[in-house]
Amino acid sequence: MACYVIADINVTDPERFAAFIEAVPASVQTHGGKYLIRGGSLEVAQGDWTPGRLVVIEFASLDRARAWFDSPEFEGPRQIQARSSNSNYVFVEGV
Repeated sequence: MACYVIADINVTDPERFAAFIEAVPASVQTHGGKYLIRGGSLEVAQGDWTPGRLVVIEFASLDRARAWFDSPEFEGPRQIQARSSNSNYVFVEGV
C-alpha cells in the first residue's frame, strides 16, 4: 500500500533552508520516493490550519517511507532543516 509523507515546514532561516531544498531530492529518489507537492502556493479552504511550506512525497510502502526518513542520506539534510525551520512530519497510508 502506498504511503505518503506529509511535511508542514515553517522556514525560519531561508538562506540556510536553501541548502536543505537542494540536498533532499537525491535522498528521496534513492529510496524510490516521488514528490507530489513541494512548496507552492496554497489556500486554506476551511479551518484554522495554516501550513508553512507543504510537502507531500509518495513512497511504495510505509516501510520505504520510514527507511528514507531514517536513512543516512536524509540525516544530513534533516540536521540542516532542524537549524532552519520548525517542521512536522506524518506518514499516511493510502491508495
